[in-house]
Amino acid sequence: MATNKQGRPDRQQQQALVHQLVTTIDAHPDDYHPYYDLVVLLTAGQDFEQAEALAMKALGKFETDAAAADLFRYALGNVYYQAQTYDKAMTFYQQIHDPKLKLDAYLMMAQSLMAKKDYQHALVWAITAQELNSANVDANLLVADILLALGNNQQAYDYYQRVLTIEPTNGRAAFNAGLTAMVLGKPYADLFKQAQRQDADYFERHQQQLTDIEKTLRAQQGSDDRTTPNS
Repeated sequence: MATNKQGRPDRQQQQALVHQLVTTIDAHPDDYHPYYDLVVLLTAGQDFEQAEALAMKALGKFETDAAAADLFRYALGNVYYQAQTYDKAMTFYQQIHDPKLKLDAYLMMAQSLMAKKDYQHALVWAITAQELNSANVDANLLVADILLALGNNQQAYDYYQRVLTIEPTNGRAAFNAGLTAMVLGKPYADLFKQAQRQDADYFERHQQQLTDIEKTLRAQQGSDDRTTPNS
């Protein structure tokens, strides 16, 4: 399947899929699934105006079906999130009541607030999601990421370790556990080896972050050495 560097369908493939879904909608106008699939496809292609219009139309058409209506509220939230209109996105995520979508809606609320750099409120939503399913990797990882952004390295480290307990092959969690371990003065070399082994792409993309922290710690150590009085 031909995709661009962001993993989205290329233009030709996008048009073919859109045509296929429109044909399906015309043949089965009372089935909400192809409407949703088309909204997702348009959003992935960054055609936000058409995605928004279709999701609104579908929400009106299927509003008496609670599960379908919540699915289109979630889709609308995602359209606005991808368009970086986070306040609009959160309006729709907060309207979702379907238990099957609640966890994802909580996570997207947290991610929207994180994108706005409102880390304290993002943490509340992420923890709410984590409490809904304590074994969910995405929820634990998001809590850890927000704690890291807040500078709570010990708590972030603990949540990254939770992720590794649930999913030992999670290279991203291993890498960030290594970063926090480095700052905390804990053993970290094995965590970075694990991260590089499990997710080499993530490791390479964040190599500069590792280098920056090493420089900061060395500078702090040098400062401490200079300010420590001779015994």
